[in-house]
Amino acid sequence: MLDTPQLPDQLDADQGQAPHSEPAPPVPVRTEKRTEKRTESPRGCLFALSQPPLMIFLGVIGSLLLMAALHDLLLL
Repeated sequence: MLDTPQLPDQLDADQGQAPHSEPAPPVPVRTEKRTEKRTESPRGCLFALSQPPLMIFLGVIGSLLLMAALHDLLLL
């Protein structure tokens, strides 16, 4: 005895027949080519890290973490 009810298409699969389904829609093929060129030079992933406000922020956070670590190691 089964624990879950079976749908009619599942019953067909039990008898050795595949359940009825609709075929997948065709995949569109791109025929146009890109002719536009980039006007900007490509930048690496470290470009944002070299910005002054971000470097100041990271420096402040790093110094706070260093002070906390030294406090834990030396004074506690």
